[in-house]
Amino acid sequence: MSSSFLIVLFMRDLLVDPLCRPEDLGFPIPPTPYGVSVCLPLWSHVIGYEEKDPAVVSKFQSGYPRFFIPPLVQQLCDQVEKECAGADERALVFPRVLHAERAAAFIEQHAGVKAHVQEYSAEKLGAVIFPAGVYDIARRFWRFCGELVSARQAETALDLAATVSQQEGDEAELKIKQRLADITGQSVEDIFLFPSGMAANYAVHRMLTALFPGRKTAQLDFPYVDVLKLQEIFGHGVHFMPFVNEGDYERLHQLIRTEELAGIFAEVPSNPLMKCVDLRRVVEMLFVEEKDVPIIVDDTVATCVNIDAFLIADVVTTSLTKAFSGVGDVLAGSVIINSDSPFHDEFSAFMKAHADHHLWRGDAVALEQNSRDFIERVKTMSSNSIALYEFLTSHPAVEKVHHSIADESGIYDHLQREDGGHGGLLSFVLKDRERSPAVYDALEFCKGPSLGTNYSLTCPYTLLAHYDELDWAETCGVDRHLIRFSVGLEAEEVILERVKRALEV
Repeated sequence: MSSSFLIVLFMRDLLVDPLCRPEDLGFPIPPTPYGVSVCLPLWSHVIGYEEKDPAVVSKFQSGYPRFFIPPLVQQLCDQVEKECAGADERALVFPRVLHAERAAAFIEQHAGVKAHVQEYSAEKLGAVIFPAGVYDIARRFWRFCGELVSARQAETALDLAATVSQQEGDEAELKIKQRLADITGQSVEDIFLFPSGMAANYAVHRMLTALFPGRKTAQLDFPYVDVLKLQEIFGHGVHFMPFVNEGDYERLHQLIRTEELAGIFAEVPSNPLMKCVDLRRVVEMLFVEEKDVPIIVDDTVATCVNIDAFLIADVVTTSLTKAFSGVGDVLAGSVIINSDSPFHDEFSAFMKAHADHHLWRGDAVALEQNSRDFIERVKTMSSNSIALYEFLTSHPAVEKVHHSIADESGIYDHLQREDGGHGGLLSFVLKDRERSPAVYDALEFCKGPSLGTNYSLTCPYTLLAHYDELDWAETCGVDRHLIRFSVGLEAEEVILERVKRALEV
């Protein structure tokens, strides 16, 4: 897609003219070279993408960057291959040499072949070069660890755009940290930024693996897909407890009683079922068994505007790509260490000693600008999502709606700030599952992966995230026909009317 065409497309107001028509297939969302989502207008397009149908994937001009290498980044990788790789070799480029070295170690461990690393360009990027036959394995590291070169960074390395100064980047990063500190009540010195939300999770997991060698982690409730896969692939394994019934609390208590754990991971609320494990009960179990196990909470869906996860969590991770940015044109993540945690000093020392926790300067400037109205946007999204929840729960075609307002554990209320609301995310299933494709196709909202955008964004989540394991997902309570809806800033009546029309198809 030409840059001039993208500029014309970017003039399209996604609040009133969303990317949802069949002819929009493959356009970046938002329609800029930096958009992190991709338009999948029809249910059949999602299936075609998962099955790698050329008629679908050939239309892709973008995609979520951990799953689809953005064109600018691919151009940079191609240039590195041309200049540095030998015959039958491929290359991936990372923000720093340190990230490339971790990728090389992963390739050697999982493919049994040598990969070599070198610094590239004046940007001091890290390039990892490896045999072409193990490219898919290299891309697994790219996906699960999230330590990515961004489109803006690639654009600068290719001398295709003017760049911001390092001073501007440093100033923007400090403003971002201060903004998060003001909301969370934590110290700026305990806030660490990363090139994606998964990179933040990967950093925490590396920290736990290093500080508590030989121990497994525990994942409570059904989480975002790659958070679980990260714990399965790296470290010493994970105890996955989907909490489909009350018995999982006793199973967790038995696990805490009999095994030393590196950490306990949970989302508040979880994605996509919007559930909450009662972490107060988990804390009580640890107290009864006299065990010191760090609790890591991801508050991406709820946001730190609505809840104070530090009432319980030792560490909070967040994908800043989502509501904090809102625009959907920059990847970023954060790790915030609770200043009152008994693990604070050793966690802080680890993070500071592994100083790869920065945003690239151009992305920092973009994120700082995007997040200036973060609080106001979250409050609007919360109000809109509650209105949509109430509409869907009363609609005769809808069987079940998942939303944090329906939390039965009490933990959301416990963590909710005095002036906090709910996140902008919900999901639902229809009584007649066979109508799901038609309803999805008729929704007049942007359609693609991601959440927390200023414009509403929807997708058949289970198909996108678990296409090769749909039966397993359903054993965990995640219906294969589930439609996830990230509520944006459109007027409430506009959202309800569009959903009403789709349900009547």
